Amino acid sequence: MAPKRLERYVAIGDSSTEGLDDPRASGGFRGWADRLAESIATAQGPLLYANLAIRGRRTRQILLEQLEPALHMRPDLATLFCGTNDVLARRFDPSAVAADVERMQRALVECGATVLSFTLPDLRALIPSARWISPRVLALNQALREAAARSGAVLVDFAEHAVTSDPRLWSEDRLHANSAGHERIAAALAHALGLPGTDGSWAEPLPELAPLGVRERLAVERYWARRYLLPWVWRRLRGRSSGDGRGPKRPELLFVE
Repeated sequence: MAPKRLERYVAIGDSSTEGLDDPRASGGFRGWADRLAESIATAQGPLLYANLAIRGRRTRQILLEQLEPALHMRPDLATLFCGTNDVLARRFDPSAVAADVERMQRALVECGATVLSFTLPDLRALIPSARWISPRVLALNQALREAAARSGAVLVDFAEHAVTSDPRLWSEDRLHANSAGHERIAAALAHALGLPGTDGSWAEPLPELAPLGVRERLAVERYWARRYLLPWVWRRLRGRSSGDGRGPKRPELLFVE
């Protein structure tokens, strides 16, 4: 894609777009959307940027809560990533999710925005005990590809690159990218935009690691289940979300510093 001058960038989505788990030294989270905005501003000069994403949101909630405010900002660049919370829900309808994604993409494209989206990586390497998720991810990714093809959105297909499932790019909870992972996502999106100095190096694999022994793997799985899985299940059983009571971290267009 040939680069063009961008004036207003609006990011909508869930915890990934919000920036979990890429902490700033000054507090809060940075994340790939902030990193992308900073890269654009470095490449071209001043950029207005808003981030309306809220953790825990499913695709329908993003459509109902974030699309209209985003459209009112008249972005010429928008990023939309969602689906993880839908995949993890008790009931999952990939066709319904894809229809909502396409509706959002099409609305943003029709208002003049370049729209960037991306697929989910294969989660089997990250969560071996949750293999039931894999067919859902495959179905969602195919639906996202078809939605982008119809809407005119630009889709970065992370599922096609093995490095995106490397545990070293993910935080301890296995559901959010760590700082290195967010850096790679931002680099991939910057490359998709054709920003000067970008290339495909974001997809290069990391050096191989020696595999863990059986005891070590079991210990790691027990720790993850106790620290992250059980609290997540308990929260879902109570009908709670990590985003309850939260608003977006950057609800207005502000210049990137």
